[in-house]
Amino acid sequence: MVGSGITAQRLSPGDTGLQLLENASATACALIAIILAVGAVSGAHLNPVITIIGRILRDMSTREAAVYCSAQVAGGLAGVVIANLMFSLPAVTLSTQVRSGSGLWLGEVVATFGLVLVVLGLARSGRSVVPFAVGLYIGAAYYFTSSTSFANPAVTLARSLSNTFSGIEPASVPAFVLAQMIGGGLGLILGRALYPGSANELEDEFAVPPKGRS
Repeated sequence: MVGSGITAQRLSPGDTGLQLLENASATACALIAIILAVGAVSGAHLNPVITIIGRILRDMSTREAAVYCSAQVAGGLAGVVIANLMFSLPAVTLSTQVRSGSGLWLGEVVATFGLVLVVLGLARSGRSVVPFAVGLYIGAAYYFTSSTSFANPAVTLARSLSNTFSGIEPASVPAFVLAQMIGGGLGLILGRALYPGSANELEDEFAVPPKGRS
């Protein structure tokens, strides 16, 4: 997200719409590839909201969920530092991009609600289609939500460390994360209501790989 945002800013200076298109398309494609690459190893837990839902569905212990969430935050922070350095920027620069207001917070509720519903809804269809659905959803949500769909607390925190196109000021982070948690909770409630007879299948979608699996 950050790397493609910096590239978009440099390739299309002054054209915010084109910058958003470049940022969204790169993010969606990379997300599909990453989920396909690591899904068989870790279940592709890239988002603390999804991991917390997995804990609620009793797919993992509290300790495992805490380790996953910690790894997600650490990975996000490391990724932003690397992205900044790749483009010859300071390793860490706090963003000054203000993202605040009821409309943006509602956008994050909608974005995260939809993401959770997509994952839960596709659990019955088989894991093979989930990477494509998630990537396409995130790419589309860049446009149909007012917040450009962060939909991930780890990503939100990480993006506060880059004062570039995709950044968010640190003061705006807590409200975004709260909105994401609310959206995730609502998505879980509706997902369970829509598929009341498929609890095991929904839980399998978030399952942690067996011990020793690599």
